[in-house]
Amino acid sequence: MNKTTFLRFEWTRQVVLSAIIALLPLSVAAWGDGGHMIVARLAYDHLNAVAKKSADHLLAVAIKPFATTAKSTNFVEASHWADDVRPLGGFEFSADLHFVDYPFSSDNTPLPDDLPKPENIVRALREYVAVLKGNGDESEKAQALRFIIHFMGDIHQPLHCASRVSKSLPDGDRGGNDFFITTRDEEGTRRKTKLHSFWDGGLGTFPRMRAQFEPPPMDQIDAAADSIGQAFPFEDQEWRSATGFAAWAKESKKLAEQAVYKGLIERQEPSKQYVDNGVKIARMRVAWAGYRLASLLNQIWPEHD
Repeated sequence: MNKTTFLRFEWTRQVVLSAIIALLPLSVAAWGDGGHMIVARLAYDHLNAVAKKSADHLLAVAIKPFATTAKSTNFVEASHWADDVRPLGGFEFSADLHFVDYPFSSDNTPLPDDLPKPENIVRALREYVAVLKGNGDESEKAQALRFIIHFMGDIHQPLHCASRVSKSLPDGDRGGNDFFITTRDEEGTRRKTKLHSFWDGGLGTFPRMRAQFEPPPMDQIDAAADSIGQAFPFEDQEWRSATGFAAWAKESKKLAEQAVYKGLIERQEPSKQYVDNGVKIARMRVAWAGYRLASLLNQIWPEHD
């Protein structure tokens, strides 16, 4: 293959890859870009000076894939990096790391014995924190930090920590990806929607991606983060009620069982009461994710006396 042919091939490959990414369903991103960016904004606001400086330093490190990483060199934008690279070559390993599907049954159907998968978000967070604390090179730590920022959002999304088992879906509904409801768009048109996608977007309340799949603008993120921070203040101690990745995942699973599926009928539109309660839960979870992320990084990089 000569140089001209190679360049044409590479250009075509990138175009096709971009098209594939653009067609990916919203369910691949817990909270969507908007929710993840809110988590990161709330976390960054509560980092100590040492943690903030350390994080900023690592996020400035150029790591593969360079073009994708170059689009997210600050803490808030880095929050969606793990979703940006997920469909790319070399990152196939990361697909299962966004979830830990604890199964539960809605009708006494026996639970599958292969869930949750051994490669999951709880294990990933433990391993990436170990990398951040270890003696590896800066590139390894830079990648670990980007995954941690994102996965701390994921683990607080109830449908990233549960899979509903039923007679019709004995292997589970994959975190609501196989459970469909009816929603209405801004024009009032009814549409078939994955329950997982509905919650990814904060039940329609979180800032959404712009045209060409660009992340939401920062003014929308700042406004949403400020509103959520006021409704669920850092000073309230409830977010400290559980500690550790496994405990936070089980917390999310409990919400999935007791709230996310409660009162829902497949292919029907959720009630206003359901949506109002769900929005409150989603806002609380991104707040807690942000505060816990800040606490985690402040422990890794404590301020000196």
